[in-house]
Amino acid sequence: MIEIYLFVNPIGKKCLSIEQRIIDLINKYDMKIQLRLVPIMNLNTVSEFMQRIGGSEKDIQLRTELSQEIHSAALDVKAAHLQGKKRGRDFLIELQKAVGEQKQPYSKKLAIQLFTKVGGDLEMFLEDRHSAFVQESFLTDQQIAHEMEITSHPSAVIYNYGSNCDAGIRIEGCDAIHHILDTYNTKEALLAFLEIESKHAPMRHSPDIDHHLSLI
Repeated sequence: MIEIYLFVNPIGKKCLSIEQRIIDLINKYDMKIQLRLVPIMNLNTVSEFMQRIGGSEKDIQLRTELSQEIHSAALDVKAAHLQGKKRGRDFLIELQKAVGEQKQPYSKKLAIQLFTKVGGDLEMFLEDRHSAFVQESFLTDQQIAHEMEITSHPSAVIYNYGSNCDAGIRIEGCDAIHHILDTYNTKEALLAFLEIESKHAPMRHSPDIDHHLSLI
């Protein structure tokens, strides 16, 4: 079995494109892949997001607003996941489409509308959203990201439990993930890539794409 931790911005459209490709891959090849979508927020990811939307790193007000929105959206996603992985995933995708692609401003009202759209129990969602458990779950995700040395989103950490190595393969950056999915675009090629990479420990940098690939 393969387990993928995908660290994402809950309101980012680049992360959405990666999520959709991985979900399509799972469905296309009927592979035993456990996908864990992990919303993260730290100083570096907020700065990275500001650059992507054309904001100035010196704009303190924008930084504060984006930090609050990403944090609030991440808590929404964690609360949605308590009603099942599929519902949580569907909600995350709808949220990224609305805010990241359609440029709708994030708000609690929007979150409620989107959660209703995916068919969840709204009363339970609102109760969970403000619970200590959801806040603690969010903090646990940030700790996992810190331990795996995740500094940008999207980033993926892949464990191939079918190999003889228990090391995870860390792939950082949207271009890097797309590059690997484009290059190893069959089930056999992807499995062979994971098998080979899980047995080697170099950190590799490519001048052609903005990423690095390493074992953790």
